[in-house]
Amino acid sequence: MSAPVGLAEATGDPVHPRVPSPAEEAAPVADWYPAAGLAHRGTVVLLPGRGEHPGVYERFGRRLAADAYVVHVLDVPEDGDPEPVAGAVEAIAAGAARPLVLAGSDSGALHALAAAGRTGVAPDALLLAGAPEPGAAAGWDDELAVRTACPTHRGRLDADPLFVAGALAAPVPGALAEAADAALTAGLPFPALVLHGAADPVSAPSVAHSLAARLPAATLTTVTDGRHDVLNDIQHRSVAALVVQWLERLRIAPSLPPILTVTPVAAP
Repeated sequence: MSAPVGLAEATGDPVHPRVPSPAEEAAPVADWYPAAGLAHRGTVVLLPGRGEHPGVYERFGRRLAADAYVVHVLDVPEDGDPEPVAGAVEAIAAGAARPLVLAGSDSGALHALAAAGRTGVAPDALLLAGAPEPGAAAGWDDELAVRTACPTHRGRLDADPLFVAGALAAPVPGALAEAADAALTAGLPFPALVLHGAADPVSAPSVAHSLAARLPAATLTTVTDGRHDVLNDIQHRSVAALVVQWLERLRIAPSLPPILTVTPVAAP
């Protein structure tokens, strides 16, 4: 079966600004598939954050697809209603290659938590990046610098007509924060990778620590000098490599055993 046509086919070079087609404007959903002939090693369903749309994760999606993982990036409602997201995740999960990972960045991380507690087809794991602090909002002189230190990604966002500048200044919708908190309180037993920039000016690293503490099988990773959009920051290659390593561990067993052991050797 051939893969559906998504932004991966429409955008070309993943590190240059794109011009969205009318179809993308109407149905902003992005899909990246492994090359023909490769067995699908798993599925990542990613939910964007405030101001973002699925196309801004093209670089991340292509990189995971190169390692034979299917990546779907969904649009999310601006009002934070968790129900449509849970339904969309469930529709994908029904026929997805496992393990199925529900991922999110910024408010998308809260959508992932809420959907994990509501969908009828449970994910195998969670990937939560740059989780926001509910209720917090602020303004910045240079929002792009707050989001990422990567000049390529800054240029892309600056030239992207679908990117909503200033969205980070708005607080996370209360209904979404409550749904995510309810899911955490009820208990989410899935393995989780919590990623956070150590220099994130939008959401302090302590937010990630608190989130990881509420997940019984969480791995917390802070990115040195990382800013808010940790999946699209200047360290994006290292972060994507870490995600692939984590996905490979997840494929072996839910207990996430180590695949590689690095042992420093003392100089004689």
